[in-house]
Amino acid sequence: MNAVQESSVQDAVVVENLSQRFGRTEALNDVSLKIPQGTVFGLLGLNGAGKTTLLRHLLGLHQPRVGKVRVLGCNPITDREKVMRRIGYLSEEDSLPTWMRVRDLTQFCEAIYPAWDRAYAAELCEWFELAPDTKLRSLSKGGRARAGLIAAIAHKPDLLVLDEPGSGLDPIARDDILQAIIRTVSLEGRTVIFSSHLLDEVSRVCDQVAIMHQGKLIESMPMMAVDERYEEWILRSRDETITTQHARRDCPVEAGLGWHQEDGEWSLLVPRQSDLSPAALPPDWQWIESRHVTLKRLFEAHVRAPRQSTMAGDPSGQTPGRAAATMESLS
Repeated sequence: MNAVQESSVQDAVVVENLSQRFGRTEALNDVSLKIPQGTVFGLLGLNGAGKTTLLRHLLGLHQPRVGKVRVLGCNPITDREKVMRRIGYLSEEDSLPTWMRVRDLTQFCEAIYPAWDRAYAAELCEWFELAPDTKLRSLSKGGRARAGLIAAIAHKPDLLVLDEPGSGLDPIARDDILQAIIRTVSLEGRTVIFSSHLLDEVSRVCDQVAIMHQGKLIESMPMMAVDERYEEWILRSRDETITTQHARRDCPVEAGLGWHQEDGEWSLLVPRQSDLSPAALPPDWQWIESRHVTLKRLFEAHVRAPRQSTMAGDPSGQTPGRAAATMESLS
């Protein structure tokens, strides 16, 4: 038995050195991760980071160019039918057949999934206030998302894959989805992969989190380890015209990441296990305080594009990147 097969007993998902390219675009670059059974795994990344491509490999929709994928101990390509019977899937795409009624949808799913729980589906319909005779086209986007969630979880899948399920939904609909995630895991011990850019929601429900950027898996850790692994230093420079480019050069904290300037102060993340000390800062830099690290701050540190300084006379010539613009939607 090889290492991937041995791990699959304990892990719902095992990905080893997965790379994928579409034309000239490198969608995934040497991605490796393990997702233990019974956890809620948060997958974070900006648009185009590779999250959906990775999830499509788990669903058997892409053949790996390089690397291996195992889902519930199986190959999702060669054992796709077996794997898909044990997976529930919901994406941000509003793709349900709108000519159906809610009852039609549940009956259709019951015919597909041998493990479909009719009583559980009826309970979910009541919880989401979806009348069986209601046509899907007459529901709001949030209502159709709830119907899609019923289709994804009423057969009680071993793995629930949610790809940006709350995108564009109102807060009440998003809260319903989160409650369903919590209920699925806490009552049944199943595994959930929750891909999202809504960091507060990821922090609320996830046991583990991984950050993807430009096709690479940047970091993966338990949620409780975010603050245990890093601290945020707040600094002030005596040179009020300094730019980000010059800050990195003049204050060489090699292990630090995520330089960010706001209101005359600078912040960066520093690994707690490093030997760095505020006493080692150059004379022109003043250490102000240390702060706890949030998931949002860690995410920004990994993916924020260099952007033009707010100070006048910035000689760096850098302009706001796509990542900087997208970060506004993560608050």
